[in-house]
Amino acid sequence: MRAFAAMAVVAVACGGKPPPPPPPPAPPPVAKRVPIDDTEPEDGVTVINGHGHMEQATVEAALAPHNDALSACYMSRVGRRRWLGGHVVVHWDVTKDGTVSAVKLAESDLGARAIEKCLVEVARAVDLGKPIGGDAEVTIPLDFSAKGATLPWDEDKALKAVGGQLAKLDTCDKKAAAPNDVTITVYVGPHGKAQSVGFASAKTEIADKWADCAEKAALAWRLPDPRGTIAKLAVRYRASN
Repeated sequence: MRAFAAMAVVAVACGGKPPPPPPPPAPPPVAKRVPIDDTEPEDGVTVINGHGHMEQATVEAALAPHNDALSACYMSRVGRRRWLGGHVVVHWDVTKDGTVSAVKLAESDLGARAIEKCLVEVARAVDLGKPIGGDAEVTIPLDFSAKGATLPWDEDKALKAVGGQLAKLDTCDKKAAAPNDVTITVYVGPHGKAQSVGFASAKTEIADKWADCAEKAALAWRLPDPRGTIAKLAVRYRASN
């Protein structure tokens, strides 16, 4: 260190330029949360990355005792409605202490209130355990294959068919607060009579009192006659966008 200082003094005295100042120290590294891989695994269970997460094996173990009950929701209620089937996504919100704060049918085109209600009741009994690192979300898809064919109506035809009858659901708000952004699936049979109705919402839980009232109202809708087949339509109620 002393030798280096002496050389610097000589350089200045001889008219040389002083060495450039040392570069400023590098800023300390900033800690960043590394997102957890939320790629859907082969069995369809999705663990959504939020503040925390659930281990895949933990979710599978928690669901295993309830698989038969979930299947029975459909098998014991489908009856002779061979045309009844569809895709359902069950969603759990789980707090950091393991409490399930919400269970929703985030998606469903099944169109059968009794079956959907049963699926939610079974899902509420699932103990997923404590997430790692904070609150977490978990979803599972369920598919129920129809044995008979239906005639799907596109969005424009569905909206035209339902028309102002959708507003009749507003009266159900007196029973319980209406959920937001609800997808309503309806099967239409002979003479335009609604055969079965179901509900789903990714935004909010659907209260049983509201859904029971809305089902009764929707089953009273008069719709175009699909003439010899069962039609299937979907409309949105209280859409957020």
